[in-house]
Amino acid sequence: MIKRILLIAALAFSLPALAASNAPWGSAKELDIEYSKQKVVYDTAVKTVEALTSVLDRASYLSALNGADPFDNKIVIVLHGNEINFFAIKNYAKNKALMERAQSLTVGGIIEFRMCKIAAEGHGYQPKDIHGFVSMVPMGDAEIIRLQHEGYGYMR
Repeated sequence: MIKRILLIAALAFSLPALAASNAPWGSAKELDIEYSKQKVVYDTAVKTVEALTSVLDRASYLSALNGADPFDNKIVIVLHGNEINFFAIKNYAKNKALMERAQSLTVGGIIEFRMCKIAAEGHGYQPKDIHGFVSMVPMGDAEIIRLQHEGYGYMR
């Protein structure tokens, strides 16, 4: 009981000093966590190169955190928005760096791109119009649900 009273008193005396600073709650603590054996599906419908680059960065970093092991990890990026235009062969010259980066992420077999055929057709594209490192699926939403049923975690 005395220890508890002393602890409460110590905290009470330190509160004014913490409240007066710019960090009244102190600093964040860093947790040392190892990640592995994750299957993730990214639901991707973005409008800008910057937004797609952010998805690619996150997927790449997640792959690295998981040890980039193709037997234990899988990341599927489902494309069904305006980013479809970036993957069109006719737009390669305009999006060359972005497409080279996206394709390079598929090399290890961990990250793959699947595009909604319905959405692609809505943008005026057929499978023959899209880069060869992308796979077409009948419907993006249905693919996301199917992958979740297979144990994939959902990311937006």
